[in-house]
Amino acid sequence: MRILPVDVAPAATTLYWARGLRAFGDGFVSLLLPVYLKALGFDAFQIGLIAAVTLIGSAAATTVVGFTAHRYGRSRLLVIATLLMIGTGLGFAGFERFWPLALIAFCGTLNPSTSDVSLFLPLEQALLAEAAPARARTSAFVVYSLVGSLVGALGALAAGLPEAAGGWFGLDLVDALRWMFGLYALLGLASYHLYRRLPVGLDPKAETPAPPLGPSRNVVLGLAALFSLDAFGGGLIVRSLLALWFFQRFGLSLATAGTIFFWSGLASAASYVAAGRIAARIGLVNTMVFTHLPSNLCLVAMAFAPKLWIAVALWLVRSSLSQMDVPTRTSYVMAVVTPAERAAAASATAVPRSLAAALAPVLAGWLLTVSPFGWPVLLAGSIKAVYDLLLLACFGGRKPPEERP
Repeated sequence: MRILPVDVAPAATTLYWARGLRAFGDGFVSLLLPVYLKALGFDAFQIGLIAAVTLIGSAAATTVVGFTAHRYGRSRLLVIATLLMIGTGLGFAGFERFWPLALIAFCGTLNPSTSDVSLFLPLEQALLAEAAPARARTSAFVVYSLVGSLVGALGALAAGLPEAAGGWFGLDLVDALRWMFGLYALLGLASYHLYRRLPVGLDPKAETPAPPLGPSRNVVLGLAALFSLDAFGGGLIVRSLLALWFFQRFGLSLATAGTIFFWSGLASAASYVAAGRIAARIGLVNTMVFTHLPSNLCLVAMAFAPKLWIAVALWLVRSSLSQMDVPTRTSYVMAVVTPAERAAAASATAVPRSLAAALAPVLAGWLLTVSPFGWPVLLAGSIKAVYDLLLLACFGGRKPPEERP
């Protein structure tokens, strides 16, 4: 069975493997992070602060790599990023106090969100765009997102291992969680060896580096502003805090929460497959809006769910729709800029997203300390629905070259 879309360079396979390894780590860490911090004695507000600091650090690192990649090389920066990933896992396994953990969260690569917001993202996206011709670009990003979702779902399922390890080996919960952060460091080491295998020709450096953003600046900044609004809404329901809401509202165990997010990950994976086909028929922007808007209405309804099964059903429906905009959004950004601007464009649209998302977990954490009602979920669905309508109004008429007659 062929995994790569037709005409995509074989080097993309390395990027898919690396994406899978990181997604597996993100899948279990995003669920274990609030449990670990709570076991160390932190409250919901402090957990929200750690999540926020993580996203702020990711935004800062993404800014640096996005606007220097054209000078130093994307592959080299990916290798350096894996060293940060290794240090992040070892740091969280070794420290217990709030401020050291906050510093590691800022400098490291933890991802408390359901989507990838790390410094790896703009580098991988730019390299994958180089590996795929225009006619195969959306398909290449569909596979990229599909790998992340499927393997991330397995990672979420692995979040039940610490509780199982307590029964098998007699470990207390905190020690079992530390071993999982050690596993995260090992995944970083495996990613290090994968990125070192990327061919030099995939990441050519110009003799005279071009400005990171040039003719596409206004379009990129407009998209970045809208994506930031969407990200702020998404930051209210980063997986770590959504899991915390499930724990508080319905008293879930780690294993049950992992199972829920495993199935929601599979639902997201199915949506990625559909995204490419829908985009081919109705266009990238229409696909982003008309699949995303119903999913946000599910979020609004989730806040009022009186029983667990209703909340889970709405979350699964939301997951089956909400991620269709991920590969289409990336493909759209890569299509409307010049090749020399791709790393900077990916960074310029990702950094404001990370910054906006970083502000939201603090608010969500505070709201969860005030009331068990799903205020973060309600606000998230409402804000993201406004984003959908604004995106359609501002960019619905701007088609990428491959969609023009």
